[in-house]
Amino acid sequence: MIDTDKVLVPESHRDLLDVQTGAFATIGKDGLPQVTAIWFFYDEPAGLVKLWLLDSRQKARNLRANPNVTLYVMDPKNAFRTIEIRCRAEVVEDPERTAMKGIAAKYDVSDFSIFDQPGDTRSAIFLHPIRVVVLDQPPIGWDSVVPK
Repeated sequence: MIDTDKVLVPESHRDLLDVQTGAFATIGKDGLPQVTAIWFFYDEPAGLVKLWLLDSRQKARNLRANPNVTLYVMDPKNAFRTIEIRCRAEVVEDPERTAMKGIAAKYDVSDFSIFDQPGDTRSAIFLHPIRVVVLDQPPIGWDSVVPK
């Protein structure tokens, strides 16, 4: 387990963690960010964002080499309302698939193995928030955050 102080998601933006897809950024071996769309689950009591990744994917290899990652979620109704969660990732063996259960419930998928090829393996990824950055501002000249 990673030893960090618990960083909370502000209540004003908690609903964004119910959005279906986030942008997940890892650092590639060339030092540049690699960003991909990802399904995730916010385990509020634990204060963790949880993913369940195929071990063979580049993002899984990237975060094993460098655990500093970011999850970015944009409000689908307002592009100027966002949350960026900068984290340290922890790779957790999950043979009982406990992490998958929360993710499966959010996406109404009972078994992620339907997406896997023979021989694929998955690991649970626990994202420990280090910093949370929120945005909720209209562009210059707009009276509100709702687009005209």
